[in-house]
Amino acid sequence: MDRVRTDSPISATLVAWGNAWLAGHTGLDEAVDRLERAAGPQLVAVPAAVAASTLLDPEPIAQLTDVPLRGFLAELRGEGLAGFRLALPAPGDPLGLTGPPAFTREAVAAGQAAIAVLAGRRVGLVPTADQRGSSYSGVRWVSMAAASADADVPQLAEAERALTLTMRSATEVLTGVHGPEQGFPSLDGAAEALAPGYPGRAHRLGALTARLALALRLAEERGLTSGQLAARAEALRELDRAVRRARVAAHHAIDELRTH
Repeated sequence: MDRVRTDSPISATLVAWGNAWLAGHTGLDEAVDRLERAAGPQLVAVPAAVAASTLLDPEPIAQLTDVPLRGFLAELRGEGLAGFRLALPAPGDPLGLTGPPAFTREAVAAGQAAIAVLAGRRVGLVPTADQRGSSYSGVRWVSMAAASADADVPQLAEAERALTLTMRSATEVLTGVHGPEQGFPSLDGAAEALAPGYPGRAHRLGALTARLALALRLAEERGLTSGQLAARAEALRELDRAVRRARVAAHHAIDELRTH
């Protein structure tokens, strides 16, 4: 199974624009168009010859069939789709996940997933790269049963404070590690983070985390000693953890608006 890039996770785009659609800030066509502009055609692998209402059957089904994301989302909306949640896990840190094990394994391996919240049940969506020949490149979402419990994720203000403190600490470490091509690369190409309907604070934090995620991916390690590499690696691990938490908090902030 080919993985998609995690520095600009397509799962975050699905969660942001899916929530904007459900809140009435954009239409379904615009939301799916935004996803396709980001990563090409979007398909969902669902159990073959099975209606959407049974997508969460816990029994393993060997055969899957691909359906367009647009139709899949419309079908879920008819079943009471209420929102999307974002998971950005790493090995040993299942951020945004509460199981079951099969979904957790796939989401951790991908480094990301989206979770569709319905009444009393949830559908996990794990993205994989969909390459067909030399001209077709898109995303194939694999739908899986997801646990109905909410994951313990930080609130927006808490995540913003933690990211600020971690950035300060990481900067002190990284500026003390001298080697070629130090410092963060240009981040002008970092993708837009959120969709209409999110609070301004979430937009700012989401944009920052998108840029920092790109910086983490592009960080160079050439010409450093083993001690410098160890110090840099630890600082980057802590920064990665804070970035993932802040990104999840930003993408869930639309729920905070609904409850206030």
